[in-house]
Amino acid sequence: MVASVVHVVRHGQVYNPDAVLYGRLPGYRLSDLGQQMAERVGEYFADANLAWLVSSPLQRAQETMAPIAARHPQLEVNLDERVIEAANYFEGSSFTREKVFLKPQAWWAMRNPLRPSWGESYNSIARRMQAAITDAASHAPDAEAVIVAHELPIWMARLSAENRMLVHDPRRREARLASVTSFTFRDGELAGVEYHEPAGDLIPARKSRKYRPGA
Repeated sequence: MVASVVHVVRHGQVYNPDAVLYGRLPGYRLSDLGQQMAERVGEYFADANLAWLVSSPLQRAQETMAPIAARHPQLEVNLDERVIEAANYFEGSSFTREKVFLKPQAWWAMRNPLRPSWGESYNSIARRMQAAITDAASHAPDAEAVIVAHELPIWMARLSAENRMLVHDPRRREARLASVTSFTFRDGELAGVEYHEPAGDLIPARKSRKYRPGA
């Protein structure tokens, strides 16, 4: 029996003092705390039997991958657009300075929360993540692979793998900063999903259940 495990890591905390929904915008780096989270994840995978490394092209993902790759210098980091953050109509908006949801020009983008109409569809995100995870598993027979990606794509991959509805409450996603969602394959078939938080003690407590971009 050939077994593979694909660990999908969410990036660490981003330096984002203006609470911008940064989405796919370039230049958003990890905060000092985010760097600590990335180091913790690097330690988590230090002794893992890794055979394949993949990162979203965005800066925060590559910075999170760096400590993992440093402990496995024999492996190249492969950038993959399939694991990038979801596209979003509100990208670049500050949720502290602007009441974006009260602007009439935003109402059309919010017409269908089930798709959702303000960005890439949940089905599209799930399909591209499934393809990337399956591909990573094929590169790590009887070994492990790591993908560094983003909250919503990771959650879509998990819901899809567990045959759950993709429509959800964003506040209830189980894909916290620097978390690890692991997909186990046996003979090419998905056999299970596990979730771990190697940097869980570093995550600041939320003051409320309100959704904040990049929190």
